[in-house]
Amino acid sequence: MTQHPRTALVLGATGGVGGETARALIAAGWNVDALTRHTGKTGDGIRWIEGDAMVAADVLRAADGAQVIVHAVNPPGYKDWERVVLPMIDNTIAAAHAVGARIVLPGSVYNYGPDVYPMIAEDAAQHPPSRKGEIRVDVERHLQRAARDGVRSLVLRCGDFYGPGGGNNWLAQGIVTPGKPLRAIRYPGPPALRHAWAYLPDVASTLVALLDREDELETFARFHFGGHTLTGDELHATIRRASGKPSLRMRPFAWWMVNLIAPFHETMREVRKMRYLWNEEVLMDGKRLRAFLPGHRDTPPDVAMKVTLDALGVLTR
Repeated sequence: MTQHPRTALVLGATGGVGGETARALIAAGWNVDALTRHTGKTGDGIRWIEGDAMVAADVLRAADGAQVIVHAVNPPGYKDWERVVLPMIDNTIAAAHAVGARIVLPGSVYNYGPDVYPMIAEDAAQHPPSRKGEIRVDVERHLQRAARDGVRSLVLRCGDFYGPGGGNNWLAQGIVTPGKPLRAIRYPGPPALRHAWAYLPDVASTLVALLDREDELETFARFHFGGHTLTGDELHATIRRASGKPSLRMRPFAWWMVNLIAPFHETMREVRKMRYLWNEEVLMDGKRLRAFLPGHRDTPPDVAMKVTLDALGVLTR
């Protein structure tokens, strides 16, 4: 990829990983276009293009001139996966094939089952225990099939996202309450188990670094992002230090309330299905990524957490 400036189309630029990746690409000198269903959207250094990721012609039109398509779009609130996830990736594949772009997909731990826990490598068998996981496996199968036609893709699989630009994640929606002073945290699993966390600015900078080595990537390239591996107790201690509140309490997450609401609320039904990911250690083996990017460094957890908590507006004393 020797063209300067390079252009990336970001689908899902208003979300956490899409927005952070767009900002990192702009900082690295890329031109960034983004598809939006909202008319008249401007700003952020992005060229906003009106359209819908569910409409193949919109994606193709927006992809004109792009060397990369970041596919970071997901149904909001865990809803409508059966209806929209595969059509959206197929639209992206068709556009990438037409313009010769590489697809970038933030991957999911949903693809895997207990047979490969706790430390998961890129070549681990994918036997998901949920329908959402089966759909994510199908997404990557579509990318693998497209690779036979020369469509290039890059999957960077991460644990739970958190960061200053992401509100649709467990830290922001379950463990703390944005906009309210931090009095306690609510942890969804056994506090002695390790959990994989992915700080969004680190994920974005890693994607940019991988794209800078485009000529060395496989047609269908996969990497696992190790991120911050923390037990619940270690996460609690990190939040205590980052918030300057050494006596901050940790309480169990109110799964009983999710169970109570789930029969009447689709999002809560889907959240309940994912509880198994908190009752097991599901970790990303990042050795291959570290070997490929030996000089790349992640933000220390205390620094990342302080930036995140400040952005969430919970540090008011």
